[in-house]
Amino acid sequence: MTGSGKTEVYFAAIAAALAAGRQVLVLLPEIALGAQWLEHFRRRFGVTPTEWHSEIPRSRRRDNWRAVAAGRARVVVGARSALFLPFAELGLIVVDEEHDPSYKQEDGVAYQARDMAVLRAFLGEIPVVLVSATPSLETVVNAARGRYRRVTLPHRHAKAALPAVALVDMRRERLEPARFLSPPLVAAMAETLAAGEQTLLFLNRRGYAPLTLCRACGHRFQCPNCSAWLVEHRFVGRLMCHHCGHFEPVPPLCPECMKAGTLAPCGPGVERLVEEVKARFPSVRSALMVSDVINTPRAAAELAAAMTAGRYDVLIGTQIVAKGHHFPMLTLVGVVDADLGLVGGDLRAAERTYQILHQVGGRAGRAERKGRVLIQTFMPEQPVMQALASGERDRFLAAEAQARRDAGLPPYGRLAALNVSAVDPEAADFAASALARAAPQLPGVSVLGPAPAPLAVLRGRHRRRFLVKAGRAVQIQAVVREWLARVRLSGAVRLQIDIDPYSFL
Repeated sequence: MTGSGKTEVYFAAIAAALAAGRQVLVLLPEIALGAQWLEHFRRRFGVTPTEWHSEIPRSRRRDNWRAVAAGRARVVVGARSALFLPFAELGLIVVDEEHDPSYKQEDGVAYQARDMAVLRAFLGEIPVVLVSATPSLETVVNAARGRYRRVTLPHRHAKAALPAVALVDMRRERLEPARFLSPPLVAAMAETLAAGEQTLLFLNRRGYAPLTLCRACGHRFQCPNCSAWLVEHRFVGRLMCHHCGHFEPVPPLCPECMKAGTLAPCGPGVERLVEEVKARFPSVRSALMVSDVINTPRAAAELAAAMTAGRYDVLIGTQIVAKGHHFPMLTLVGVVDADLGLVGGDLRAAERTYQILHQVGGRAGRAERKGRVLIQTFMPEQPVMQALASGERDRFLAAEAQARRDAGLPPYGRLAALNVSAVDPEAADFAASALARAAPQLPGVSVLGPAPAPLAVLRGRHRRRFLVKAGRAVQIQAVVREWLARVRLSGAVRLQIDIDPYSFL
């Protein structure tokens, strides 16, 4: 349960490990999540832990690496790569927000940091603590099978009440042109602001608009390196690709028909919400919390301190606002597009949507003031939305588990993704055809593909995908290894293997 004091519980485990003379590793899913966590740790233990993440300067990373190896660094808090530090006396691993998908590394060597943490703890014969208010289905199943011991915190800290959740059926609402906040949400914001309390608006989409097109000729701005539309970031005057980093200035006229004043943003991003909030509530002090702006622990700490001090009335953000933050005066959470995460072919789409919306809703009413959550959705009958409104998490997880079991999908089956890519599309097709001819023909194993990836071109490389599906008892790594041994690929072709993939793009 959000706000139940999970951090205090595992802080007690950290204190016990330190008292026994052992080192401790705490994994956090996002750098920005560590801001309030670090302050909480300092208050509890009187010292600052050693940090390990990509934003640390190289010289400091070297010093921290040596301190870990020598045993001088007693507590390390870091991102997933901290798992590979050379601990001299590791005695405890904590994986906070264990359900978070950012623990899965997909570029380079693919691995799931949560699972690697469990493996490292097993090999070292030390305890590992997986922490979450919305545990992953894999963890829930492992606990049910007796592989993990489950500890439940059923109540919020200091007897705070869970926020009331209401669904706003957007099929029945009449929005003004170029507006995305429904009348019930606007009314709730007005009441919250009048009471001197704070509001959080959540939309998991960076930028101003996900697509820009020309009203005259229909031209759409697409990335030259990827099969993706360019996202307008109006505050910096750029069109950007969120996959490869390509950017270009917003042109004064359409590059296709050369007409001026015809470019139209389609759909909302968080920057557009900032604009709407300012238009509806001119005197309101709003802040934007997205990875484009809040990309260091210091920036996150400064924004968190400003929110706690009441210097902002409305916080607008993406997924980095959904977890780890405690703002006593925040009593209203508005989810602007709850259906966003349910599109696509991700087998975990429903689970992830439930997790992130439950987490972001849990930011409301964490102190003595009651909280409420308004979820804007076009699919209020969807099981995820019903579970959020009713609070029946376990019932939702049971239904999700049954659906996965019936389909033979993880955690009841095994998947492996083979991603073939090449600069030349013919080279990618040739390699994919060679792999298809050598595909395994085994009982209990099925091979889907090859097929163009949903993002058929990424960073200038044409991509083809295979998906191997097998029963839980099948050693899928051995199957893939024997398959690849029968095929020789060109040096121009890149092949990536991902066991139990999390991304299907």
